[in-house]
Amino acid sequence: MSNHFTGLSLGPPLGDQRLDLCDLYAFASPADAARTVLILNANPNADALHPDAIYRLAIDNDGDLQNDIAFSFVFSAPTDGRQTVDVFLAHGDEAESPEAVGEKIFSGVEVSFGKTPDIHTSGGFTFFAGARSDAFFFDFDGIKNLFDISGKRNFTSPHLADLGGKSPWTGQDSNTEANVFSMVLEMPTEYLGAKSDIRIWGRCSLRQDGKLNHVDRAGHPSVSSFFNTDDTKLEYNASEPVRDRERWIEQFIHLMGHTGDYTREEAIAAIDREGTLPDMLTYDTAKPAKYPNGRVFTDDVIDYRLAFLTKGECPPSGLSPHTDTLTEFPYLGTPH
Repeated sequence: MSNHFTGLSLGPPLGDQRLDLCDLYAFASPADAARTVLILNANPNADALHPDAIYRLAIDNDGDLQNDIAFSFVFSAPTDGRQTVDVFLAHGDEAESPEAVGEKIFSGVEVSFGKTPDIHTSGGFTFFAGARSDAFFFDFDGIKNLFDISGKRNFTSPHLADLGGKSPWTGQDSNTEANVFSMVLEMPTEYLGAKSDIRIWGRCSLRQDGKLNHVDRAGHPSVSSFFNTDDTKLEYNASEPVRDRERWIEQFIHLMGHTGDYTREEAIAAIDREGTLPDMLTYDTAKPAKYPNGRVFTDDVIDYRLAFLTKGECPPSGLSPHTDTLTEFPYLGTPH
């Protein structure tokens, strides 16, 4: 989620790109305002996903930070360049299960790896899984210019003053030719079961020796990337949103003291204004989507996050959103 990098080592979970959750989007369908689009992107290699993993989109629709709805995606082992996926829908207590449980709303549907999307419908749901153009844009070399990462530090010490007024940005989008594996679901907004506000998060769990281990998660863009260290990211990725504030707020406050000279009180106020913790994407379906209310492809989430971290001191990168996104399903552009 805009978690194309997580911590200084920049490595995917367990060294496996297939397990890497990149971005989470939520917005109203451009074609029908009564429908909501949810997108979970993974695997920046944009090839087959892991057959021993469960990928999940979970939704809290009553404010208790527990899953009320869960969509689970389970992929077959790839064969001769092809892969299929089953999609399960769980409600209530079943949505809290780490397993892929509930009603199977799509069964054995084909994953798309070519330029033509294979789109599937079932009931009120429209679904796509496969390779698409990555809409995320960022200047990675500029980020490295901005932060002091010597001595194996994480992205925790911006040195704007050391740049002598010079911009850290290169003006080059590091992601213009990138693809990603996308899971795209569109449904009537009423299916989400909330009057307006929902909280959404993604999870990837891998079955190892008969046990499901939670190896990655997605919520707010760039939170995991910037707020975690290499020492904490495994625990963070395995944790649950309901425990986020208790477990992580002190680490976030400490980081913000370094990145933006925040006082403790200022850091807590900023975290509360955004709703940074719990690390779940908030979306009020009664309002237009624009991060931090949902997320759309034109949101410059890196500029947003760096302004947040530096208390407005970091200049904008000047990058433009990608122009190959679509106004029709599956919304992400044709893969490169």
